[in-house]
Amino acid sequence: MGLFGKSFDEKVNDAVAVINKSDLGVTGLRAKVDGKVVTLEGQAVNIEAKGRAMLEFNKMVTTENTINKILIQGAPASTTLPGPGGQAVGEVQIYEVKPGDTLGHIAQRFYGKASLYTKIFDANRDILTNPDLIKAGQKLKIPKL
Repeated sequence: MGLFGKSFDEKVNDAVAVINKSDLGVTGLRAKVDGKVVTLEGQAVNIEAKGRAMLEFNKMVTTENTINKILIQGAPASTTLPGPGGQAVGEVQIYEVKPGDTLGHIAQRFYGKASLYTKIFDANRDILTNPDLIKAGQKLKIPKL
């Protein structure tokens, strides 16, 4: 323990331990720390459990960015996003948010239409709770149309 409380790594490890002991439907949760960016990995029983684990982690630890790489049990690991009915909608590209960016500006850049920002928001619901609250340094998935 540091002079002023727990270190960032200790907070991350404590949060992972709490989630692993909880009944959220996530097993084998582990975290990789790179500065103040945390990547969560493990297995979830479904997409809801994956999202709940991310939300609970973010309630316990303030990060610059939390990347959710928790896999859903039985789902193949892939670089495609599921669309309606579970069909792939295309590969994803990763974009790091710059100061002053909005989802509308990012959508304009990638799709040519700012109004398509909801596609980016929907693809990143594991790390975003509000389309107006993005932070510089976050790594967003940009699905291809």
